[in-house]
Amino acid sequence: MDATKKNEMRRYNASECCVFRKTKELNGGLSNMAAGFTLEVNGVFIRTSEALYQACRFPYLPEIQKKIIEQKSPMAAKMVGKPHRNKTRLDWYNVRVSIMRWCLRVKLAQNFLVFGELLESTNKKFIVEESHLDKFWGAKKINEEILEGANVLGRLLMELREEYYSVKDFNSLSFKVEPLEIKDFLLYKNQIRVVSGRDFTTSPEEEFNKTKKTKTKDTLKTASLFGQEISRNQEEKTK
Repeated sequence: MDATKKNEMRRYNASECCVFRKTKELNGGLSNMAAGFTLEVNGVFIRTSEALYQACRFPYLPEIQKKIIEQKSPMAAKMVGKPHRNKTRLDWYNVRVSIMRWCLRVKLAQNFLVFGELLESTNKKFIVEESHLDKFWGAKKINEEILEGANVLGRLLMELREEYYSVKDFNSLSFKVEPLEIKDFLLYKNQIRVVSGRDFTTSPEEEFNKTKKTKTKDTLKTASLFGQEISRNQEEKTK
């Protein structure tokens, strides 16, 4: 997206567009607030792309990032950061569109089949987020037919749709998302690494929990074996 045009107001005829507003309505999965598209970045489980986006505001405040990511709803994740907006990274308004683009690519990479099919179902129409207030990320109705706004989120989704068309015939695992080349692109004080693609027959959250349980079992097994070894050593010493 041309940086000089990202704030440019545009008009859309709603009947000719794929319009989304609420997450539980038609095409609601396109929203950054949509649940069911979980992510994993640097080994951290994240419930929504909104939580990831909000966490990226605060690279120098890992404790706030953690609180944001721990929230069960995307709106709660957004609200957690509000009192700390004065500590937002200084270049936020220069990098926020790039960060949103990266978050959406992570959402596709890690929910390739489901989110990819949703993007494809828009049939190359204009994608527009209808908003009552936000004319930057979305567009606002000015009458029954016309929406006006910069619609930056919708334009990023259309851009992502084109990328999906170019890679959809390949294995989802080959779709990797490189970290942004911006200063201090951090999660919990660590540089954000390459995010690998994935797709599960079960939900990503179930898969993540399954992996977590396996790791816990392995840790407990190792601890048990270590404990048995200590007991044997103590028994030998008393003989």
